[in-house]
Amino acid sequence: MLDKYLKNNKTLWNEITAIHARSEFYDVEGFKKGSSMLYPVELEEMGDVKGKSLLHLQCHFGMDTLSWGRRGAKATGVDFSDKAIDLARSLSQETGIKARFLCTDIYQLPEVLKGKFDIVFTSYGVLAWLPDLTKWAEIIAHYLKRGGTFYIVEFHPVKLIFDDSHGATKLEVTLPYFQPAEPFKWVGGMDYADPSAKHHNVAYEWQYPLGNIITSLINAGLRIEFLHEFPFTGYKALPFMVKDKEGSWRIDGDLIPLTFSLKATKL
Repeated sequence: MLDKYLKNNKTLWNEITAIHARSEFYDVEGFKKGSSMLYPVELEEMGDVKGKSLLHLQCHFGMDTLSWGRRGAKATGVDFSDKAIDLARSLSQETGIKARFLCTDIYQLPEVLKGKFDIVFTSYGVLAWLPDLTKWAEIIAHYLKRGGTFYIVEFHPVKLIFDDSHGATKLEVTLPYFQPAEPFKWVGGMDYADPSAKHHNVAYEWQYPLGNIITSLINAGLRIEFLHEFPFTGYKALPFMVKDKEGSWRIDGDLIPLTFSLKATKL
């Protein structure tokens, strides 16, 4: 069954790469002219990356990877979508930003990528596509140098339990916080980067409580340096969210955490 889940998810991401490449949300043309896909949270918390080797897991079509490259990191991006990696390589060549991109499922990464990194990075909408959190954490630890840094900024699992359908007007729980025995199955739907576009493939997603995420990293030999929770996201993740003066999206009253960040060090 796992092969079926991953095959369907890869087909989905191959389909929506083209949607994202032409979307206003990703603004590829703006990126080519020098804009960055990185948000203030990760820029502040990651700090100076100049001269450091950085492995970006689940990099999509590489705009974050290349944004770190613009800031001086020696960046490597990994994603299982061949369409996304093709676009990432094209963007690297067109912008002149040096980066290496590998097309592989991250669980197979040790078969194709050698070496250790100063930083392993991943962000925004990645955990839901992972069927095995324990192995994910072990992959991170495998690629970090001793004393190296893992950093994730991600949508908070509490946010994911609420209705995010087009007609939602308030916080209403529609999904469990704790992962059921099987992943959630979705058939088609609107795309987050372009609500006017619809994808048509079946997708499977997993839900991980915050405790599971932290424990998997600890068990893999990482020391948690901090865990931060934020009442905002970088895009309109729920239909009734409002934009603040800094350009972030919030729920009126900041009722729940919407994003979290975590930094850990390999012992």
